[in-house]
Amino acid sequence: MTPLLAVESAGLPSAAGFLLIGIGAFTLPLIARSLRVPAIVLEILFGLVLGPEVLNIFRAGTADFAFLEVLAGLGLLLLMFLAGFEVDFERLERQGRGPIAIGLVVYAVAVVAIWIGFGVVGTDSTSQRVFLTLLTSAASLGIVIPALRSTGQSGTRLGQLTIVAAVLAEFLSAAAIVVFGVWHQSGVSLRLLGVPALFLIMAVLLVAIRRLAWWYPERFERLFATHDPDEMGIRASLALLFAFVGISLLLNVEAILGAFLAGALFAYVFRDTGELEARLTGFAYGFFVPVFFIGVGVRFPLGELGDDSVLGRALGLIVVAVVAKLIAGLVLMTRGLSLRNALASGVLLAGQLSVIIALAELGVSLGIIDQGIEAGAILLVGVTALLSPILFRVLSPPQPTAPAPDPELPAR
Repeated sequence: MTPLLAVESAGLPSAAGFLLIGIGAFTLPLIARSLRVPAIVLEILFGLVLGPEVLNIFRAGTADFAFLEVLAGLGLLLLMFLAGFEVDFERLERQGRGPIAIGLVVYAVAVVAIWIGFGVVGTDSTSQRVFLTLLTSAASLGIVIPALRSTGQSGTRLGQLTIVAAVLAEFLSAAAIVVFGVWHQSGVSLRLLGVPALFLIMAVLLVAIRRLAWWYPERFERLFATHDPDEMGIRASLALLFAFVGISLLLNVEAILGAFLAGALFAYVFRDTGELEARLTGFAYGFFVPVFFIGVGVRFPLGELGDDSVLGRALGLIVVAVVAKLIAGLVLMTRGLSLRNALASGVLLAGQLSVIIALAELGVSLGIIDQGIEAGAILLVGVTALLSPILFRVLSPPQPTAPAPDPELPAR
């Protein structure tokens, strides 16, 4: 065996580690589809079974665990990049100020309701209360858009208002929570200047890339070519991702903010990405993102949920997050929606998927929340990912007309 492939020197996992990661990433989505549950749920459960809480195959200090951590870290960056990539700036501009304004009001009401809710439930500190408020005020386009499409509601007033509110909630929460994390770590210091510096660099690159795309359109068209043996579109996306992550690290800013902004920058500059989004999503969700969720399951603190106080806090988090979104959804009645449709919108906005888990991990690494609360966030994802689409169909039955031509996002 060459030194390059030696397990000890290269840090590669055992044969069992390779087999389990590969088999899990391939088969779990197939099983999830037959069970009609999001793949993320089975991926976390699979990791839980392999982790120290059950079979103890992947445990800290082993080559298997270290290899999984490397792949999961890359999956996390790709996940945040795609979260930024999903922001539909063209839709926001097309909707005009009215829907954006009402979407901001919906988000603000959700934030206030969640803040009050955590005041009732109780948190360990003000920083934890702020973090959890921002965390649970997020929304998931991966739930909202497929649910609206499946019921033919994408082009209705209900659908359009809900999508805009979800886009704003996902973007504002992700950006705000990372900025708050930087402030929590260093307070009012020079390090805090890293965040506006990162945004300034993003603005400069934005102008530069748009000018280059205007001057040399034929060269940029290759990024979105359907048949490109060199896959320059994916290469350019990953180059932008790694560049922003590198700049973030140089500025002492969390890497996931750089990843998120890189995706948002790409989405803002190139409005019509053609098949690139599908290919990039397939590349990320085909392996690296599932491995990230398997890693989440490996580290899931199952034992802590046996503590009544920890389980109570987890359930309190779920109740606060869901009830607040239902209250925020009522704002849409001012735009002509019925009470039933407003509640249906709130149910969809309460649905959570992958991004909230990534942000919860950030909270643990910063010491703002503990693993018990992170477990509650994971349970929130499991509960709402399963129930939100079902309750939405009950409150807002499918329309007889065909859905509007919106691109469907992967149900993570």
